[in-house]
Amino acid sequence: MIVIVSNPKDRVYSQLIDLEFEICYHLVLKKDMGSLKVIELTLKKLQSSFKGMKEQSEWASTILGDNQTVKVYYYYTDENAKNVLKKLADSLYNWIQPHLPEDLSFFKNGKACLITSSHETESFIDTHYEIKKVLSIPGLKAHIEE
Repeated sequence: MIVIVSNPKDRVYSQLIDLEFEICYHLVLKKDMGSLKVIELTLKKLQSSFKGMKEQSEWASTILGDNQTVKVYYYYTDENAKNVLKKLADSLYNWIQPHLPEDLSFFKNGKACLITSSHETESFIDTHYEIKKVLSIPGLKAHIEE
């Protein structure tokens, strides 16, 4: 597993998004965060890339207890989605409510590749996913952890 040790911003964020767009991603929308007007605008911008939504008690970065669930939105990795992600945020940890949906994560073949917990400022990349390409992103501060 690759541990990202500082928030990928600006050019590093953009290059990380480009690399991750070889796969599918999801955004997590928590139901209990108050007004969702800004988030609804985000979801509307991503509508043409929408794959589906599920009520779930766990996703790539979190397992909830006490029968809690959140809405997990799944999207295709197309040019529209890539452009929206780059326009709405300039760093990985900007994906946090109330301004944006939380926990931007990417998947390949049903397995999480980039796992983000924005409010914890943590992100990880599964080592089965092209380690050399990830570590070759100039300015990405990350290390391999067993």
